[in-house]
Amino acid sequence: MTKVKITIVKRFGPEDIFGPNHNLKGLSGNPNNKCNLFDDGTEFIVDNIERIPNGFCGWAWRDIYKDLSVLFFDGNFYRPEKGMAYVSCTDGRKPVVFKLERMEV
Repeated sequence: MTKVKITIVKRFGPEDIFGPNHNLKGLSGNPNNKCNLFDDGTEFIVDNIERIPNGFCGWAWRDIYKDLSVLFFDGNFYRPEKGMAYVSCTDGRKPVVFKLERMEV
């Protein structure tokens, strides 16, 4: 049975993208901060590609799904590290970087 570990490598905030004087606000009118759905270093184990892990962001899942699928079905990318990929979500205001690693079970 294949499993893929997803690790939250780093969350970025608007200040990392636009500088310290950004004026981005969310729909509520409050300032945007780093993604609050994850913490750096959090890990998720995917053992069923058809289910989003509990507590995982649906938007981020959609963003990383294609790379996750390659690893889940024993594919590799053209990198020295087989069974691994670094990917990110597409939220340009506060992106999150994920490390995907196929776990040999």
